[in-house]
Amino acid sequence: MKADYKNWVPKGMVYGFTAVTGVLGAGLVTSLILTKGASAPARIGLNAVLGLATLACGCGTLWSVFAYNQFSYNGKRRMSKQIIDGTADNIKIPDGGTGLDVGCGSGALTIACAKRNPNAKMVGIDRWGKEYASFSKQLCENNSKAEGVSNTSFAQGDATHLDFEDETFDAVTSNYVYHNITGVDKQGLLLETLRVLKKGGTFAIHDIMSKGRYGDMQSFVKKLKDQGYEDVRLIHTDDGKFMSGKEAGWLGLSGSTLLVGKK
Repeated sequence: MKADYKNWVPKGMVYGFTAVTGVLGAGLVTSLILTKGASAPARIGLNAVLGLATLACGCGTLWSVFAYNQFSYNGKRRMSKQIIDGTADNIKIPDGGTGLDVGCGSGALTIACAKRNPNAKMVGIDRWGKEYASFSKQLCENNSKAEGVSNTSFAQGDATHLDFEDETFDAVTSNYVYHNITGVDKQGLLLETLRVLKKGGTFAIHDIMSKGRYGDMQSFVKKLKDQGYEDVRLIHTDDGKFMSGKEAGWLGLSGSTLLVGKK
């Protein structure tokens, strides 16, 4: 059995854009034929609307295919794997300790951290909502088994209110989760995650930490340092570390940053 980490761009999106583009394109061709005898304003107006709609959906199709290929674990680029591995490399758990992955999705980051810390345990939590219907607890468990990893466990959870006591874990991590949570202060989400981290524990949280989403992260880093956190750093990952600036722009990932440090 081979692990199936899915793709951050659902196949349904690719198929949907392709199908709609095909329908609109066919409608445009039909309209061009049927409106030959119509008045110029009506003909131009209708065909212009159909043409613009076809073009927009065509661009959506091209983008979704490009993004799907970039993120695919089976493709040449395998950007998802590079991001997962690069984030997991920052997680160090003492023997017998436990780490937490918030928003584990298909279990990729949880499993990557577990592999790097074989004498520790990793817990992955996720809400597994309808937005990512193909992701589930069972999928995570299947992927762990396929990878030959036994030091993982998975459970339903809410990133905004973690169901754990203060200082429960020896490490905490997350990848591209918090920017998807609307109506919540992003720095507050970071503090909620760090709440369950033990003193001396490490953290590596990767997300699109643009100022519009997260506010002033330099001030946030200073705040953590003032509270006694050590080696707190912001590592930009959209400048060649995980992806080029051009890739980040095309994929809507500009501002991707790792927040790492020790409590």
